[in-house]
Amino acid sequence: MNIELQDFYTQAILSMAALVGLTSFLMLGQGRLLRLIFVFALQGLLLTATTALAAYSLDNHHLYISAVLTLALKVIFIPIMLRRQVLMMNMHRDTEALKNNTAVMIGGASLMVFSYYVLHPIVQTSSVVMVNALAVSLSVVLLGMLLMISHRQAIAHVVGFMSIENGLFFAAIVATNGMPLVVELGVAFDVLVAAVLFGIFFFHIRTSIDSLDVDRLNRLHEVEK
Repeated sequence: MNIELQDFYTQAILSMAALVGLTSFLMLGQGRLLRLIFVFALQGLLLTATTALAAYSLDNHHLYISAVLTLALKVIFIPIMLRRQVLMMNMHRDTEALKNNTAVMIGGASLMVFSYYVLHPIVQTSSVVMVNALAVSLSVVLLGMLLMISHRQAIAHVVGFMSIENGLFFAAIVATNGMPLVVELGVAFDVLVAAVLFGIFFFHIRTSIDSLDVDRLNRLHEVEK
């Protein structure tokens, strides 16, 4: 495939797909929560740009509403909420020492290659944009799961969960030329509610046991009175 022969929309979407996949890969190696949140916000900004680009190129005006919602939730509200939680819990100076960091990064790269390998059979029957969008979407979902497995902090798990939703959102926008507006509003509302609930749970868990380390949470057991 010669990318120089493709139209502007195809080139831009392929570039955005590469950057979205890169941000998911970068999340794996982040030991500081504030940096992890920043990369997540950057991924949300890329999704916003992708949605606005699709709205302009496909003349699908309701996608502009989706772009605004993505900007408001995934670039502004959720990152600010998570950052505020980290600062309130005095976790901004903590550095999480990842176990087998090299193995995690190699596993992340392998998952990205695996995503393209799985979707390779549909290359002959699909456009270049759809194939790459689906491959990147699958890799973002898998990398989000790996992020949740490899990190101990509960906030990192939330970022991984939101990253999985970002992967699905990217596929829905690019591969289907935009979801119906009512579906997009429903998804945005679900993400907003989930973010608020996560914030409440973080506060109560931190107040109760003074830690958001999932290893400590797993060691909790009911004490018989």
